[in-house]
Amino acid sequence: MRLLHIVATPRGHESNTIRISNALIEELHLKYDDLTVKVLDLFKADLPAVAGENIESKYKLMTGQELDNHHKSSWDAIEANIKRFLDADIYLITVPMWNFGIPYALKYYIDAIVQPGYLFRYNELGIPEGLIEGKKMVVVTSRGGDYSPNTPLHALDFVEPYLRAIFNFVGIRDIHFINAQPMDISPAARRAAMLKAIDEARALVADNHLNGYEPIESVEFPKGVKPAPLEAYSQD
Repeated sequence: MRLLHIVATPRGHESNTIRISNALIEELHLKYDDLTVKVLDLFKADLPAVAGENIESKYKLMTGQELDNHHKSSWDAIEANIKRFLDADIYLITVPMWNFGIPYALKYYIDAIVQPGYLFRYNELGIPEGLIEGKKMVVVTSRGGDYSPNTPLHALDFVEPYLRAIFNFVGIRDIHFINAQPMDISPAARRAAMLKAIDEARALVADNHLNGYEPIESVEFPKGVKPAPLEAYSQD
């Protein structure tokens, strides 16, 4: 089992959200002897540009054009991040709620990897199809207030709806959220929320929710051969 841990908090080991994710990883290590974990810390990673030359490359590929050597060199960084994402069997995202949404570093990463022809495509009817199949995702979040269903704050939760939407869009259907909340009301409420979330993380593994994933072979993008180009269109 190859797990990619995408960390979207700048607080490192001081993060409450990380503590919950670490409990999940510990349980996975106990259950799966073949578990390997790669950590992508988005606040420390040197992520590729999603503007400039890479925007030009994106539209060239979308319209079936070849990239010259100059553009290939820049686009290779995008492909490297896509490959690292696709090489995982299971994903764990550690993300606190910031201003009702996700931190900018996670949005930037998503914009870098969610590329047409790699993670999704349009069929002959113009309907988008996700290209990722048989994978699972766990998202661990922390929130200052309680955004649970049937609470006054629920309508302001743009973390879970967005992440479900974008990863469903690329084909990941099995997504489980562990939400630690409320974290900022009082020390007692924070402790209770942490313990509840950690118990939920451990139960997720114990209940075999993460079984049944489909191991994949390492993904390669042959030089000069790109994923099937899309019909010409522009979204700008």
